[in-house]
Amino acid sequence: CLKLGTSNASSTKKSSATLLRSKEMKEGKLHNDTDEEESESEDESDEDEDIESTSLNDIPGEVRMALVIRQDLGMTKGKIAAQCCHAALSCFRHIATNPARASYNPIMTQRWLNAGQAKITLKCPDKFTMDELYAKAISLGVNAAVIHDAGRTQIAAGSATVLGLGPAPKAVLDQITGDLKLY
Repeated sequence: CLKLGTSNASSTKKSSATLLRSKEMKEGKLHNDTDEEESESEDESDEDEDIESTSLNDIPGEVRMALVIRQDLGMTKGKIAAQCCHAALSCFRHIATNPARASYNPIMTQRWLNAGQAKITLKCPDKFTMDELYAKAISLGVNAAVIHDAGRTQIAAGSATVLGLGPAPKAVLDQITGDLKLY
């Protein structure tokens, strides 16, 4: 169900250096210590570009979690809050606590924890759209969890209510959720 590319710290540093050198060679630049500030500001302005990294850990910038809420179910605010809590906890458990899972990523977890555990809530019109978002997240290696309601209150049992994504770099989440409106 869940998939996330992981790497250890030394391979992350190696991959980052290799990717940076490869990018600079394509652009005809040579990397040296004095150009570091310039290349960092250029990287920040390229947020709309597709991510070329093989590991989410190599992607700089803000790390956040996205909670995508289905609008067609007519959930109350309280129900939405509870379902978002389930999604946030599920994503955190998968990425932070179980080394046997493909989504386990202690490096991304630490980045997110150190940065204040940012979360964003977004509107999703229906299950079809949610399924598409989930598939795109998995294809990009982003930790994802679909929350299905138990059916004890307002929603039919088994209904997919909220999609949790991340924690992951904002630049990657924007590729998945960029067309959605804030909740």
